[in-house]
Amino acid sequence: MNNSQQRGTDRSPDPDRPRARGTDRSVARRAELITIGRKLFADTSYDALSMDDIARQAGVAKGLIYYYFTSKRGYYLAIIEDSVADLVARAAGDTELPPEERAHRTIDGYLRYAEHHQAAYRTIVSGGVGFDAEVHAIRDGVREAIIGTIAEGAYGRRAIPPLARTALLGWLCSVEGITLDWIGRADAAGERELSRDAVRALLVRTLRETLDVIAEFEPTCPAPPRA
Repeated sequence: MNNSQQRGTDRSPDPDRPRARGTDRSVARRAELITIGRKLFADTSYDALSMDDIARQAGVAKGLIYYYFTSKRGYYLAIIEDSVADLVARAAGDTELPPEERAHRTIDGYLRYAEHHQAAYRTIVSGGVGFDAEVHAIRDGVREAIIGTIAEGAYGRRAIPPLARTALLGWLCSVEGITLDWIGRADAAGERELSRDAVRALLVRTLRETLDVIAEFEPTCPAPPRA
């Protein structure tokens, strides 16, 4: 069965978007289903899970998942969006800290998320199943949020010139590649080749160099003073 046929059998008549439910109990129930889904999709690919499989492994009626998410795709997107919110929150840092210490906190939060939520991180960075425009849009939103966090820490504002944004995007794409390689390299005992502290120090240093290059090309974005 191809993807379109699979989606056709695994959806209700409603559009592929999760529904908002207002009561405390329903919000908690929806959050519980998302937590379950994050574990399921961490171990099994999207195409390999049918709604019957999901309902059986979650121990709920299939209609309950349709009630909150309308379809398997709606459920999947809700899981990705929840993972994204978690990642952005981890990377937000403390606004009152000095720029360099804030950079350490931001990058450390980012790496901790990737280390402890590897499947979700890979999905966010890779853009989902195949070329998935909606998940790509979610990923791009994460990138812009993190660029804004870095810019606010470095320059005291989120709105920055195009050159500065492009340079920070290039740095962030290198962060994604390094992080994917880091979480993917471990021995049989789960020990990583590099510690999180070592990776964080590397990324902080490359961010510092990126900010220096930005200052050279964009005078309105002077590099923050070194600690």
